[in-house]
Amino acid sequence: MSRQAPWSFPMLRVSRDRWRERDALLKDGVLALALTLLAFVPTLSKIGAQIGDLPERPANLLSVGLVLAQSLPLAVRRRWPAACLAVVAGAFAVHQAMGFATTFASMGLYLALYSAGAHQVRFRHGLVVVASTGYAVLAVVLDGRGSPLSVPDYLAFSLALAAVWLVGSMVRTRRAEEAERRRLAAEVATAGERARIARELHDVVTHHVTAMVVQADAAQFVLTSAPERAGEGLTAVSDTGRRALTELRYLLGVLEATGESASADPAGAGRAPALGRVGDLVEQARRSGQPVEFSEQGERPAQNVDVELAAYRVVQEALTNAMKYAGGKPTRILLRHGEQHIGIEVTTDGPAAAPATRKPDPAGGRGLAGLRARVRMLGGELEAGPRPGGGFGVRATIPTDPLRK
Repeated sequence: MSRQAPWSFPMLRVSRDRWRERDALLKDGVLALALTLLAFVPTLSKIGAQIGDLPERPANLLSVGLVLAQSLPLAVRRRWPAACLAVVAGAFAVHQAMGFATTFASMGLYLALYSAGAHQVRFRHGLVVVASTGYAVLAVVLDGRGSPLSVPDYLAFSLALAAVWLVGSMVRTRRAEEAERRRLAAEVATAGERARIARELHDVVTHHVTAMVVQADAAQFVLTSAPERAGEGLTAVSDTGRRALTELRYLLGVLEATGESASADPAGAGRAPALGRVGDLVEQARRSGQPVEFSEQGERPAQNVDVELAAYRVVQEALTNAMKYAGGKPTRILLRHGEQHIGIEVTTDGPAAAPATRKPDPAGGRGLAGLRARVRMLGGELEAGPRPGGGFGVRATIPTDPLRK
């Protein structure tokens, strides 16, 4: 039988998580109470911090008060670490100078030193100077009261105290570095998400506005030559505007909700443009006067949302360039669906679109240049440029499972 770690059991794991969520004051209060109770357990009476080796005095009311002063202040060790250290160290010094017997409560000195090193924010160097001076005064007092210890003994104890402080300081440094790392990661993620939203807005606005301009020009042309067809052109403009508004609402909804990508939003993923809507792009281009031949090969499987959206944007941007620069010459779109990749080929019989031939800008390029970087982030490749026989072509291959790439 395999042995499980204690925290691997569900009930214990839930209890641990709930305890971690508690307020720091409550958790430190439990620690202080536990240390106080253990200080009065006879079997633990000789365990603790001790310096001076003075003759022991019998316990009295003062010694009980000093014991409580070494343990109870730990309840605020994270909220007020300097004050906690001052009270605990002062009580420890008086307890040792009076020659009272060692108790487990003296362990509070180590906890207070650790807490000051880990949680004190301001006046850290000043606190070190005050604590060192206080210890030197204690050593002088103990020596004056007849302590048999020598200078090396006092130095050894001071090194132990310094080690506890340094452990706390190392923990504080690691926490600060982790917080800075998370802050930088959040800034990078925010910048990347802003670039993604900017690319999405560019693709949506450029494509739909281009289509509306072309459709409006066509409607204006037929208004005098064939008035009965002008209504069809205006209807096409209206439909294109509605599609643009739908996609813009989707993008703004993602931006306002969490700023996360569409793939991280299952509720909104169904509203994101996908390969199943490429036919709408084709129909929109045709209604704008751009001849388009569209064909698919293979069965379209369920895809990752980011993969579907990237493929959709490649086709959309290619059609945008065709409507802007092809001058009504035919465009052919071929989608090939495979188990591991999606293949996209878009060819246009017309002059190459100058904006689409720019080099990619990984920091947030626009158009096909930005899509090239976007496809590469998914593990795919995109090529765009003039065709040898004339015209312009776009070819892309995108893995269906980016994580497997």
